[in-house]
Amino acid sequence: MLGRKTPAVFLDRDGTIIEDRGHLGRPSEVVFYPDTVPALTRLQEHFLLFVVTHQPGISAGFVTADNVAQVNEYVVAELRHHGVMITEVYCCPHQRNEGCDCIKPKPFFLRQAAEKFGLDLSGSFVVGDHPHDVVLADNAGACGIYVRTGHGNRHLAEVLGRKAIVPGIREAVDWILACRPADPT
Repeated sequence: MLGRKTPAVFLDRDGTIIEDRGHLGRPSEVVFYPDTVPALTRLQEHFLLFVVTHQPGISAGFVTADNVAQVNEYVVAELRHHGVMITEVYCCPHQRNEGCDCIKPKPFFLRQAAEKFGLDLSGSFVVGDHPHDVVLADNAGACGIYVRTGHGNRHLAEVLGRKAIVPGIREAVDWILACRPADPT
């Protein structure tokens, strides 16, 4: 349909699609959740997929920007190997006290992606294991889905009252697909 904008799903990296194991500096440290590939395979039939990750370990000196880029490239390549296409990865390297424009819950990266790829943020979703992920969705006009993997259980009290609180990525995808409007015939 001419002029129709594309919806997207913005995925947090650590604790959402891969296990949160601290400041990852090498691809060998990456462990995917077992449900990640099957869930994202279903999702990409209807949405462009993006990763939006906060990596303050760069600014703090625990890892280098190159280390994080290698991990991100590995995540994208491994997903692609299994048929899952990530459109783009956005990474904030700052600590919260630096006051940057790209840190969650500021919608900087989502707006950047919307402009670059012609996205409909109002029909898009953000999936993550931190309250900043669901507030990011609110700030961008998208729908936030909170997963209880990674840091999810630790911050659960901060998101109580939210509609979309799910155990993991599989259930987040089930939620998204249930909310998706039917394709016009």
